[in-house]
Amino acid sequence: MSSRHQNIYLDHSATTPLDSRVQSVIEDCFASNFGNASSIHSYGRTAKVILEESRETVATALGAENSELFFTSGGTESDNQALIGVALAHRRISKKNHIIVSSIEHHAVLDCCEYLKEEGFIVSYVPVSSHGVIDVPALEKMITPKTCLISVMHANNETGIIQPLREVSEIGKKHGIAVHSDAVQTFGKIDVNVHDLNVDLLSVSAHKTYGPKGIGALFIRKGTEIDALLHGGSQERNNRAGTENVPLIAGFAKAVSLSESERPKNYDHVSKLWNHLHETITGSLEGIVVNSDMKRGLSYIFSISLDSRFYEVETETLLLNMDMLGVAVSSGSACTSGSIQPSHVLTAMGRDKKTTQATIRFSFGKGNTMREVKKAGELFCSVAQRFRRA
Repeated sequence: MSSRHQNIYLDHSATTPLDSRVQSVIEDCFASNFGNASSIHSYGRTAKVILEESRETVATALGAENSELFFTSGGTESDNQALIGVALAHRRISKKNHIIVSSIEHHAVLDCCEYLKEEGFIVSYVPVSSHGVIDVPALEKMITPKTCLISVMHANNETGIIQPLREVSEIGKKHGIAVHSDAVQTFGKIDVNVHDLNVDLLSVSAHKTYGPKGIGALFIRKGTEIDALLHGGSQERNNRAGTENVPLIAGFAKAVSLSESERPKNYDHVSKLWNHLHETITGSLEGIVVNSDMKRGLSYIFSISLDSRFYEVETETLLLNMDMLGVAVSSGSACTSGSIQPSHVLTAMGRDKKTTQATIRFSFGKGNTMREVKKAGELFCSVAQRFRRA
């Protein structure tokens, strides 16, 4: 933690602050509705009503049926359930053992794949272009009679680039293969409708959209073969054992309700912030590699690298300097922020190692102001100049 108070928070893709309106719902539920939703007495029935009303709110926002929406502890668990659950079910039912994922997935997906490889599954990784978009024809060529699942994220968490998910789903349907998408970075920011996207499974999380940490959901289309990961109770229709965390679920639903009503206004706001930061930095510094593209991706994410031909510095140094100046930014995924390895996403996009290791991700929120973004851009430029090659 910086010795100075951090006064500009530009790391909303890692997590967002809890909306005060969401906090009120959670606190009220903790105080007044402590019953177990599986109990048959009045306390339990009250909790059950809150649980199912919350399920309807989240399911409706996704364009899903209530019975297709299952609450989890967050995006990571949802990804694990989707990949491991589908893989195990298909190996048991049809002896299929091949999975296809994009090379730029979040580690919640990639690490599942490593686990599944140890269990005898075969995993193929779809390459991406220099813009960070998956090669759809290459994906289709990877399909074999043993393929049981395709997983492609909706938008990348490091660059914000949105993937051609509908095309992927069409390929999956043509070959009778289930399609999963990690939509943690898009849900609450842009329209995410499971039927428009035509996916079979979709992961979402609350804390990326001003909700609480520790709660998420997994959409599972009716008829999708999937095994449960947790056992010990009949909660979530036997799909996810364990007492439901009703207060956090209620908070998740409130956050979803707010994001649905405020989404257009928020997106217009962050788009202006994106453009302003882009102009501030690229107009002041040469040797800037922009990894994000507002036309292809989310306006919430602005990732840049310092070209190693112009600068000699590593990401950690940049982050510490920005932190000491009161600006909170990141290198990319918060789940890998302790790693000294270059970003697998930027490497897949063809960036050279040294340039990749000098990368900063700014990610905007509804509370950021133009003044904050201008100040952050100016501070970044001053920091970068310190490491300019002679």
